[in-house]
Amino acid sequence: MTKLPGNAGVSLLGDKSLEFYRDPVSFCQQRIEKHRSRMFLCRLMNRPTAFICSVQGMRELLCEKSSLFLKDPTDLMTNMYGDTIVTTNGEEACLLRLSLTSHFTGSCLGSWSDYIASVCERCLKDLSVSGQPESVYTAFKSLGTELVLGLFLNVRAEKQPELFQEISQLCTQHWHGLISAPVNVKVPMWSSGFSIALDARNKLMDIIKDKLENDKEGFVGSLGSLPLPDSSSAAQHLLLFISALIPKALASLLNSFTLALGGNGQEKARRQAAEDPDYLCRVLLEVQRLWPPFIGGRRIADQDSTLMGFHVPKDFGVIYISHAVHRDPEVFQEPDAFLPERWSGRNEGHEHFLCSFGNGPRSCIGAKLTNVFLKMSSLHLFVSGCLHFPPVIRRRAALFPLVTMEMRSTCKYLSTLAKAAR
Repeated sequence: MTKLPGNAGVSLLGDKSLEFYRDPVSFCQQRIEKHRSRMFLCRLMNRPTAFICSVQGMRELLCEKSSLFLKDPTDLMTNMYGDTIVTTNGEEACLLRLSLTSHFTGSCLGSWSDYIASVCERCLKDLSVSGQPESVYTAFKSLGTELVLGLFLNVRAEKQPELFQEISQLCTQHWHGLISAPVNVKVPMWSSGFSIALDARNKLMDIIKDKLENDKEGFVGSLGSLPLPDSSSAAQHLLLFISALIPKALASLLNSFTLALGGNGQEKARRQAAEDPDYLCRVLLEVQRLWPPFIGGRRIADQDSTLMGFHVPKDFGVIYISHAVHRDPEVFQEPDAFLPERWSGRNEGHEHFLCSFGNGPRSCIGAKLTNVFLKMSSLHLFVSGCLHFPPVIRRRAALFPLVTMEMRSTCKYLSTLAKAAR
């Protein structure tokens, strides 16, 4: 076994979380070049952590050795959502996946198509006629919010506008608290962001429990018949499914799609994508490859193991970086170029080399739903003519609209501790 290149530094003061969060792309690229390796060691979230930036390492971690690297049971996702399919490990995670997967495939998925199409048409039809610059990310986020609240909670914006707005605002408060320092403080006239998030979660749970008790239609009605581990599991999963996390991820991908195909120089690509469903799929794969909506995923080594031939001791953290994995030159030639045709050539059938929504036995159960939504919304953007106009937005410098919640909040927390230590 080979020792990991790099070093974990000293506890707390040697932590690189702040540097990593400020610019994840440069952080990883500099160390890949320094160590001449797409796997290296740093201290992240005050834990020695192996960074994986290659397809091979990602596949080993998430597929071949997924049982050896577990979700962290102490992270903020568990704090804010409870025991869900995202946060549990072992047999419990497998049982939850078996129970919920049927609701995201087959006839259930097909039954949602009409609603998805109607939401896309209503939310996107005015983008091209206002005559003013539009924040398309905001529009796409609103579109995603309508999608998740309508599909998972039976709350439709056009039928229950007040309840829809209340839930949307609570979801936003919940999200913003998740990405703040995990400090629960309340004093007269002020509450910490995390405290506000906990209050928002409690209010959302009250709404969700009322829905579960009184609404017997659609997705929310069907959860009662599933073999879930306890009475709170259905409510916790609904909280996860309506979270601001999903609309932000969908908005990120549509935002990147708009930037990739918008403007006068992309007429041919737009026309081909609008007329050829296979080419549209390749475009969406390339958008997902170049601009993944999540920074990656984190695991904890449950025992001594190896990844890419490097020794990973028990209790080390391991994080795969989607942006770097998707630009692995061993797999993707011209890794920084937008080339949809690669998916009908050298990389045909290599969709399993992407990890935007995880990979292996713990991949996102909603990936097929996401794909349906992206295809429908893309086609509505073609029909509306929105993409004929030059994009008026700029991609964020770090390329990651989202990060894992526990990472961002811990970065801020570590910054406070480091200042105190100095």
